[in-house]
Amino acid sequence: MTEPSLRLDDQVCFALYAASRAVTGFYRPLLDKLGLTYPQYLVMLALWENGACPVKDLGAALQLDYGTLSPLLKRLEKAGLVHRERRVDDERSVLVKLTGEGAALRARALELPPAIGTAMGLELAEFDQLRALLRKLTSSVAEHSG
Repeated sequence: MTEPSLRLDDQVCFALYAASRAVTGFYRPLLDKLGLTYPQYLVMLALWENGACPVKDLGAALQLDYGTLSPLLKRLEKAGLVHRERRVDDERSVLVKLTGEGAALRARALELPPAIGTAMGLELAEFDQLRALLRKLTSSVAEHSG
C-alpha cells in the first residue's frame, strides 16, 4: 500500500484551484469589456436563463448566501442592469428583474463561451466529461460536508 502524498502536484485541490484561477483570469478582460466582474456575470447568466427571480432562488442557483449576493445585486442595480422590487404577494421576498440594458447585454456576452471554449483546448466530449465530473465532485463533497 502506498503512503498518501503531500506533494503539491499530487493534490486534486491544487489542480482545481489552479484551473479555477486560470479560467477566471482568462474571463477577466472579456468581462471588463462588458463592465462585469465574474460573480456579476454568473448572476446575469442566471437571469438571462430564467428571467425574473426571487433573491432566494438566485442565491440557491448560484450557491451564494444572501450576504454575498446582496452587494452583487446592489452593484448590478447601480449599473442599470437589474432592478430589485418587493413582491406584492410576499413583501419578505425580493424579485430581481433584468432592465432593458441588462437584457441587451446578453447579445454582447454571447462571444464569451466560444472564446473560453477555445482557451480551454478541450474537445466537446472532454468538455462534457469535465463538467459532469466537476458536478459529481461538488455533489459528493457537499454530501460529506453536512
